[in-house]
This record gives sequence, structure tokens and C-alpha cells, in this order.
Amino acid sequence: MTSFVHFCAVGQDTWMLGFEKPVQNPIMQADSSFTFKCPITNKLVRWQKADVFNPGAIVRNDTVFLLFRAEDNPNAILGGRTSRIGLAYSINGIDFVKGPEPVLFPDQDEFRKWDFPGGVEDPRIVELEDGTYMMLYTSWNQDVARLSSATSRDLINWKKHGPVFREAHKGRFLNTWSKSGSVVTELKNGRLLAKKFNGNYLMYWGELFVNLAISPDGISWIPLLDEKGDLLKVFQPTLNDFDSHLTEPGPPALYTEDGILLLYNGKNLNGEGASDKVPEGTYCGGQVLFNKENPTQVLARLEEPFICPDLPHEITGQYQAGTTFIQGLVYFKDKWYLYYGTADSMVGLAIKE
Repeated sequence: MTSFVHFCAVGQDTWMLGFEKPVQNPIMQADSSFTFKCPITNKLVRWQKADVFNPGAIVRNDTVFLLFRAEDNPNAILGGRTSRIGLAYSINGIDFVKGPEPVLFPDQDEFRKWDFPGGVEDPRIVELEDGTYMMLYTSWNQDVARLSSATSRDLINWKKHGPVFREAHKGRFLNTWSKSGSVVTELKNGRLLAKKFNGNYLMYWGELFVNLAISPDGISWIPLLDEKGDLLKVFQPTLNDFDSHLTEPGPPALYTEDGILLLYNGKNLNGEGASDKVPEGTYCGGQVLFNKENPTQVLARLEEPFICPDLPHEITGQYQAGTTFIQGLVYFKDKWYLYYGTADSMVGLAIKE
């Protein structure tokens, strides 16, 4: 029987999900033995040498697959490395085997101007009704972060489609900083599938605050605007609380009986307006419930974070203020498995029985 350690007490709200961290944490770390020939520099790189973190997750054929972010150069500063996305699999959701090379990376293609030199980051993945896999990730050229999309039938071979807001509103938001796309999903017969609302998929996205976007195909997205024509803010930080600095979507959102449940990453401010309940600059996980009939309306919010950095590897590493950056969520063998990045350095796991 797996033993657990507890963390971050939560309320008894019926709509929220409670998780525990298994003692196996961390479940994935950097490994300098993996090499890859970069098609842009034409040089052999140790693409997992620095860090592996912030994974997306999906279940396929009774196996959990992680699409994880890997950085190559441990000597580069935060944000200055090249990220690539690798693939790993597990038959128990805890012990993973990594593939030898990345499955998504900067290449000599039309997307290079958005993907290089910073790379491709922070994948979130959902399955469509027809079995297609859709990945939303950040293209980072070390100038502007852009939320991008890619599709695959086998999780190995991916077709890039570029920035998701390239065409919306006449390209107005192509060069606007965008990250973290959380597509609304629904559990059907044990499978998490992207759900359509009146012919469109819904995506919560953003970093400083949460926006909402719609798409008929999951490839190109249209962000919703407010009455002034600015990006619609459907959920914002709460001063003097754990999410006082930013509210950033986590794994794909869940359509439930109570509403649409979004697990998100909340960052505490430094200085004025920060919470004194968690260290300044710390990333913890929160939960917010939106109205199913009106996905822009907040129904409830957990006042306390449900997951916070409290293990040694979660408060050391590349981001030492502490990070449990939640990003991958699967329903596997009648349990919920939540995968997260720890201090921008390793991969952690929490489980709901």
C-alpha cells in the first residue's frame, strides 16, 4: 500500500478536489545522459541536463503519458535556456520511462521566429472526441511569450499550428504576452475529453489574470473582450492572499455537476499586498468554480491553497521561492493524478483516491 504525506489543509467544499503527495516525490528529475541534435544549431545538446518540470498529462491505452518540459543549459539564467518537450510513459502513474528525444522542439520551420531561442514550454494536453490530441504550449523567443497549439494522433509526431491568437481580432493579440491554456474537459466513460459548448471549445488562459477564449477546432482561438474592447478578466488575484500577484490556469478544467472547476496556480506578491500565510513569491495551487451556464461567472473560490511547496525539492532549485506549479491532470484507475513542476526543476505528483 502506498503511504502519503499530507499538506495544505482545505475546507469541506463538495465541489473541490483534495490531493495528497505520495512519498515517491519527486517522480522525475533532470538527466544529462539524453542527447539530441538541435536542427537549428546543428549541435548535439544534452536536452534534459538542466531541469525537467511543468508536465501535461494524458491517458492512452491504460497508460499515463507525460509531456514534460526539459531545459538544456544549467549555466544559463532563468528564462535564458532552450526548452524542449519530451514524452514519458507509466503503467502505474508514478514510475515513468522517458523517450530518448524530444517530441516537440524549435526547428527550421515557419515557427522558428516564435519558438527560438527560448524554446517550447509548459505543455497542456487534451483529447478530442475523434481521438486527436491537442497540445497548448508556450512559444518563447526570449522576447514575447505566445500561447501556441499542436496536434497529434500518436503523442509522438506533432503538427505545429503556431500562436493560437494569430488571426483573432485581425491579429490584434498576436504580439501580446499569452500563456497557460486550460481547455474545459468532461469525464465520459472514464476518458477526459475536450467539451464543446454551442459548437465551441472553451479555454481559460492567461498569467496575471484569467481570460476566456473560444475555438471551433482547438487550433485557432478567439479571446473574449469586455465592453471596452480589452481582454475580459474572468478571475483576478486577491490582495493579501496566496494568489495576490497572479492567477494562472493549471491543468485542463473540469466540467462537473457543480460547475466548471479550474485548478490554477496562484503566486504571492513580494512586499505590499502579499499574504503572510505563505512566503513571498511562492506559487501554490488554488481552485475556482465557474458557472456551467455562464463560464465567465465565478461561483466559488477556495480561500486556502490546496497544494503548496513544503518538500525540500519544492523550495530549492531554479526557483527557490518555492513552486508547486500544477499543470497535468488525469483520471487513471479510478483516481485523480495531478502532476506539477517543483521549483522549475523537477516533476512532482499528488493523488486523489
